[in-house]
Amino acid sequence: MKLNELKPKANSRKKPMRVGRGIGSGKGKTSGKGGKGQTARTGVAINGFEGGQTPLYRRLPKRGFNKPNRKAYAEINLSTLQSAIDAGTLDAKNTIDEAMLVATKVVRRKQDGIRLLAKGTLKAKLTLKVTGASEAAKAAVEKAGGSLEIVAIVRKPVVRKKQYAK
Repeated sequence: MKLNELKPKANSRKKPMRVGRGIGSGKGKTSGKGGKGQTARTGVAINGFEGGQTPLYRRLPKRGFNKPNRKAYAEINLSTLQSAIDAGTLDAKNTIDEAMLVATKVVRRKQDGIRLLAKGTLKAKLTLKVTGASEAAKAAVEKAGGSLEIVAIVRKPVVRKKQYAK
């Protein structure tokens, strides 16, 4: 076999349709572009146009989505608790609850509750009452000889806007 004897596989090369060569060719006059107007011109792509229906990009919210009834927790790490105990701000002998953490300014504000996270180490034996805690934080408190009580979230009443009849 020589280079000049090479041929493509049968029917693998199809000649392109010649447009604008008269009505008998099947693609004459407008060359398959339809009548006049914007879409008949080259270089025009109407991205996002949905035939007059409001396009998807205008129907969707623009700056993300915030769940209206989401819960925001004040987070506190084990290392923060330990440093507060070492500084004398918190007393390890008393039960440490959310009100005490806010009163001693270990946590700035309670928000929807306080959640304990496991970053850092805890040496003191504590009795804690918080809204939530990670599994690792629970294990760390119990390993230090303390106890952890998860208190229920106090639900705020949902204030809804009045719906007026149209």
